[in-house]
Amino acid sequence: MIWDQTFIDLAPLPRGFHLVTNEILAQAPDLTHCEVGLLQLFIQHTSASLAVNENADPDVRGDLERHFNVMVPENAPHFTHTMEGPDDMPAHIKSILIGPSLTLPVSRGHLALGTWQGIYLCEHRDRAGSRRLVATLQGRW
Repeated sequence: MIWDQTFIDLAPLPRGFHLVTNEILAQAPDLTHCEVGLLQLFIQHTSASLAVNENADPDVRGDLERHFNVMVPENAPHFTHTMEGPDDMPAHIKSILIGPSLTLPVSRGHLALGTWQGIYLCEHRDRAGSRRLVATLQGRW
């Protein structure tokens, strides 16, 4: 049984849902020798989240962004946490709804994602900085 852990830094991205599978795999622990295992990803931020969804049609990412902006609007009159701007409290809520982590299966040295699945960084701030993930691989060589 092996364990490996590394930090993954993602460059700043604008608000929206971004396909980041390749960027994550380029910095993740080496999966190539893992016969069977799990890659757990955790984002160390409270205004962004991680998800798995459609990796082909970018319209899906746009539709998700528009839906979440309707579901959790800026400037809601009941928000009191507003000192960091109108996008901050909605970003925290969206982050809780989507979640900070993913657990992904590893099979024969590759992520066992479906044909049309990719990893999203869901950026909920208008002008966010870089984002850091903790990637933990557990498996059998």
